[in-house]
Amino acid sequence: MVYVIPGVLVTLLVLGIFAYFSYLNFTFYIDDENEEFIINEGIFNKTNTAIKLDKIQQVNINQSFIQKIIGVYALEVDTAGSAKKEGAIRAISHQLALALKSRLLDNEKKAVAENAADVAATASVTDEPKPFIKIGLLTLLKIGITSNYIRSIGLLFLFYSYVQENLRNFSQTDYLDGSELDDFFATQSVLRGILVLGIVLIVIVLIVNIVRTVVKFYDFTISKQKGSLLLSYGLFNSKSTIIKPEKVQITTVTRNYFQRKMDILEIKIQQATSGDSEAKKDITEIPGCNEVEKDAILRLIFETVPEKGVMLKPNWRKLVFSLFLGIIIPISLYLGFGYFIEPLAFDYAFVGVGYTIFVAVLLFFGYRNNRLFVNDDYIIIQSGAWDVDNRIIEIGKIQALTTSQLFWHKLPDIGSLTVHTAGGDVHFELGNFTTVKKYVNLWLYTVETKNINWM
Repeated sequence: MVYVIPGVLVTLLVLGIFAYFSYLNFTFYIDDENEEFIINEGIFNKTNTAIKLDKIQQVNINQSFIQKIIGVYALEVDTAGSAKKEGAIRAISHQLALALKSRLLDNEKKAVAENAADVAATASVTDEPKPFIKIGLLTLLKIGITSNYIRSIGLLFLFYSYVQENLRNFSQTDYLDGSELDDFFATQSVLRGILVLGIVLIVIVLIVNIVRTVVKFYDFTISKQKGSLLLSYGLFNSKSTIIKPEKVQITTVTRNYFQRKMDILEIKIQQATSGDSEAKKDITEIPGCNEVEKDAILRLIFETVPEKGVMLKPNWRKLVFSLFLGIIIPISLYLGFGYFIEPLAFDYAFVGVGYTIFVAVLLFFGYRNNRLFVNDDYIIIQSGAWDVDNRIIEIGKIQALTTSQLFWHKLPDIGSLTVHTAGGDVHFELGNFTTVKKYVNLWLYTVETKNINWM
């Protein structure tokens, strides 16, 4: 202890000195002349980050549970120039965070303040934006019951694997092994055992889904602020995000059968990102909107509600190919395994029958819902078997278009289309190739002739 206590004190002293000088050297301000947000940081290696205001895609104001206790906020600035946030301030007051948020994403042409202090003073006297959409607890419960089943099953599997591995390392024994499952099925018929496990799994998934949805999206409000979309939500970790409508690349409206009956839906907004992996991380979700609220959000993003125009359908060969991959190949492998390796596998043939029916239904509805809608200004790509997605893309924001056709598709005149945007890619497969190429030429002309500021 004679050596440990002084060592700990010296370490804390050194860390305190470094923290103090890091605090002194960390400054940020807005350069009104060059329209840039400047961040200076570093002790020995000093860094100066200059972010053009018109290139900012998104500003996030977050508050973790620890930050709530301390009473500070974290502000992140994203321009989609790299995989990480270009600017990050870990601890600022709420008043200053709101002032920066308002100035960094100001969509209105107005006289700027003389300096950051004037901006903060102006923000302190202005009223907070009033929410025009508020998602209540009941709506979040509906969303938790009707969505994200696969994600919840994945979370349960990861949680079980983590707990099992740690318990095994701790005691060198399995807390849930095959013998316990064998004992369970020994006292139950196979069908009854599967039914019981299925019901238990469904109940657990619903509980996990509800808890996750409520914790993540608690007190979800949407406000208009100077032409931008302000989203605020979170129970333990609060988050406030401002989105510029002109920076939005893909807007997805998702709804399934149960949500249609409850008059709710989900909206996902994708902005420009540095890659496909980041596109999945940076999706902004709006849960539990009704039709009126959906139209209000779409009008704020697009200044209108995009309508579905001319409809293109995939060829019937798409369904046949999906059935071949999803049913014929797996069932052939199962039959081969039972015939050549383990005949006892045929005792569970009812599982193969159930799998065949379930997958066939999913593939059929997925094929039936797969559509491409085209009008003068927008492309809407519809897909999904249970959760039906409608991805809305403004034609002027298309980055590139890729068409492909296999040699055996030339005779039936079918091919595939990939629409590349700064927020990710969307696909439409095995449509009429002549019609697709005609629209591709029209879209390329539109992109070249329109001048849209989306980057």
